[in-house]
Order: sequence, then structure tokens, then C-alpha cells
Amino acid sequence: MTGVLDAHVHFWDPRRLRYPWLDGIPELDRPFTPADFPGRPRGDVIVVEAGRVPADADGELAWLREEARRQPWIRGVVAHVDVESPAATSRFVAGYGGDPFVAGVRRNVQDEAPGFLHGNGFRAGVRLLGEAGLPFDACVRAHQLPELTELAAACPRTTIVLDHLGKPAPGGPGYERWRRDLRRLARHANVLAKLSGLATETTPGTARSLVVDAVREALDAFGPERCLYGSDWPVMTLATDYAAWLDVVHDALATHPATAADAVLHDNAVRTYRTRSRGNVALSRHGKG
Repeated sequence: MTGVLDAHVHFWDPRRLRYPWLDGIPELDRPFTPADFPGRPRGDVIVVEAGRVPADADGELAWLREEARRQPWIRGVVAHVDVESPAATSRFVAGYGGDPFVAGVRRNVQDEAPGFLHGNGFRAGVRLLGEAGLPFDACVRAHQLPELTELAAACPRTTIVLDHLGKPAPGGPGYERWRRDLRRLARHANVLAKLSGLATETTPGTARSLVVDAVREALDAFGPERCLYGSDWPVMTLATDYAAWLDVVHDALATHPATAADAVLHDNAVRTYRTRSRGNVALSRHGKG
């Protein structure tokens, strides 16, 4: 079997950058760096922006590039951009569009007001990413899936990656609606789903089988060829550990052939984020000086 390429890992260091969302979460309000990552023996990672203040987005990217020079198993970063500003998106594309270390873009919209994904500026920014060949990671909550479905229809040339399956609570309130909305979203071929983030959305005491069933629901809706494994480390540590979540995904894949497991755990992330074994991708034209 091919090694794991974990498509959703975060690193942060509050001594360097400001992460407002960490306030009040003492378990997470400390440095989590590549040296702390427990999944390294299994394979490589794609690092996703970690919610630092928007003004520090370039600083976050520079720090992660510095880390990747020392740790070549960090294969790329999904960087923050204020996508609702076409001007900001254009500047980012001009500066980083050809950078092999920049694997994609995320603008976390899970706490935005209803209708945010309908905004003309936001949609224009998402289209610009597609024109540049950059995938867009969509971090939304379950009630936003219909908006995301409309965004996918409006931006068919942009690859959209659904983070954390839209954050359902397996077996909880709204779960059946999530299932229906997820399947409607999956009808759009430009959308992929990350099998990540469910542990921290699950009510304590929920049967593990319900979590496995939620992952299977995504595999059935999108097909293994459009699903990616992600751990959401270290946020996941609030509810589970690295090995336990990987076991959940393995269990969900048990009814699929081995080729499906290779696709979900490695190959789909390579294809989606355009990362390859090509030396240290952190050493780009942006990484000098």
C-alpha cells in the first residue's frame, strides 16, 4: 500500500503569530509544530492555514515554508486568502500562483452570515482560483451545504474541497438533512470531500459505528475517487488521537478494494493539490532570501 498523504494538518505557534480562536481553548493554546506531529511515520502532509489574524497570512506561509525546508515531508500548504476580495485574490495569484509549495487556498467561512457564499466578490475570487489552477478548501457547517452547492454550480472550473464533510454531528440533530445535502453537493464533479474533522463534532458517548457510517456516507456519495483523508491534527486531539481516527477511515474503506484505499489515503491528495516527489518544494522562487 502507498503511504499516507494527510491532506489536513495544522501547525501553529502563538509565540510567533496571533490566533484569536485559540483564546479560551487552553488545550490548544500552545505551539503545535512539526516536531510534535504524531503521524510522521505513516507518510507526508498538506498543511492548512490555522486561523491566524488575516494580516499575518504571509507570515504564516513564510514560517511554514521555513519549516518545510527542514522537514521535506511537509509537501505543501493551503494558504489563507481574503477570497471575497477579487483584488486580494488577484494579488495572491500573481505572487504565488506558480509556487509549487502553495497547494491551494482556504478562506474559512463557517461562521459567516447566511448568503456569504452568494456574494459577487466571493464568487469572483473563487473563479480566479480556478483559472489559476488552485483548489479552494471550503470550511463550512452543515447548514451551509446548500450555499456551497450553488457556489460549485456557479464556479464549475474551480476545484472545491469540502473540509470535514461540512461538520455534521453523526446521529445527532440535522443528520438526515446533512445526508441529503451532501448527496446534492456530490452531484457536482468539481467538488471533493475530506474525510476529516468528525471526531470533534460528535457528541460524547456517540457510538463509533455512527462515525464510521458518516464516513461511509461520504464515500458512497462522492466515490473513493473524490475523497481525501485528513486528520485535522491537532484540533482532533480534543476528542481522539491520530491512530484512532485513521482506524475509523480504514474501517469505512473496508468494503472497498485496496485501490480505493490508496486513492483516498494518498493519490487523490497528490492529484488535487498537485504535489509530487520532486525534491523540497519549499525551495521556490519565493523561498530565497
